[in-house]
Amino acid sequence: MASLSKLRLPTLHRRPFSSSSILNPDSKTPLTSKQKSRAALALLKSEKNPERILDICRAASLTPSSHLDRIAFSLAISRLADSNHFHGIRLFLEELKTRPDLITERFMAHAIVLYGQAKLIDDAVQTFVKMPDLGVERTVKSLNALLFSCLVAKDYSEVKRVYLEFPKMYGIDLNLDSYNTVIKAFSESGSTSSVYSLLGEMDRKRCKPNATSFGTMIAGFYKEEKYEDVGKVLDLMNKYDMLPGISTYNIRIHSLCKLGKSVEANALLHGMLSRGMQPNSVTYCHLIHGFCKEGRLDEGKSLFKNMVDRGCKPDGDCYFTLVHFLCRGEDFEAALELCKESMEKGWVPNFSTMKLLVNGLASVSKIDEARELVGQMKEKFSKSADMWSQVEEGLPK
Repeated sequence: MASLSKLRLPTLHRRPFSSSSILNPDSKTPLTSKQKSRAALALLKSEKNPERILDICRAASLTPSSHLDRIAFSLAISRLADSNHFHGIRLFLEELKTRPDLITERFMAHAIVLYGQAKLIDDAVQTFVKMPDLGVERTVKSLNALLFSCLVAKDYSEVKRVYLEFPKMYGIDLNLDSYNTVIKAFSESGSTSSVYSLLGEMDRKRCKPNATSFGTMIAGFYKEEKYEDVGKVLDLMNKYDMLPGISTYNIRIHSLCKLGKSVEANALLHGMLSRGMQPNSVTYCHLIHGFCKEGRLDEGKSLFKNMVDRGCKPDGDCYFTLVHFLCRGEDFEAALELCKESMEKGWVPNFSTMKLLVNGLASVSKIDEARELVGQMKEKFSKSADMWSQVEEGLPK
């Protein structure tokens, strides 16, 4: 059970800094709020020094009302957590709670989730409990943030405790988002069967489950390989007058592919087509990844062609998957063709895949093509030019 004792935090010691010098050292022109956010995000992607990360965040005056800022917040907390700088996370978020513009439920909810991201669940609970002390009312929005925080931290027992105790304790009625978070926690923790009783509670409270509710249950039962229960959930969907749509089929296909059952997943695709349902790019990408992972590269390539022929546009991840596995299967010419196509669209596979392709091309006597790729990488990614120079030096002369 999370402690509800008051946190005692050390006095904050801020180092003097200038936002312009940190975020844009080459210019004396003041930055707009959006420019600050973009500059902060760019710096945070490569910064590892915890104190520097905190200074960047302070200089940008981040706020959860901005999508860019929320990404920056999340990235900063991840960097600090990776460095085990939990003290800095606590100080920073407690410091933000003193900003007049952030004394809102929206910010408190965001801070609660950030604590969960850092696996500081006691701090997340404290933030929720102490909200009235800061003049902020607790509603189902902040309770949902706490449930989600526990889910993000994979503290499933705490999700259950908050769900069972806090609504009565604080006089808050759960809504569909609340229940869907609890359903996800049960499904992720291997306790998907517990959701049946949850559905009964939802019925009593006249809170109708949606496609997300059932999709999460289906994914959970597949993960536990309880195929009969998958059928039960599909029957339940009919009971609620909810026909399985493309998202439900995609969840089923993805789940089967993760279990190494891509042939069964492909049968679902054909079932969709026979019912007149049109698969989307997500459907195909799940199947392509599944077949490639099982070493069935011909099926993967065939599905890719079928996908394009049907007018579905593959995304970057789909290209990256095929290029990677084709290289692993030593089909370097096909991998090169797809890689070029992907790069023309602005999507470049990661360093390890590209290195695999370059060395693979060299191994089949396509030295010129390998060197051309290296040259493109050095030009496009100047920061990793030294790494590519080392790869180039290892190529046959």
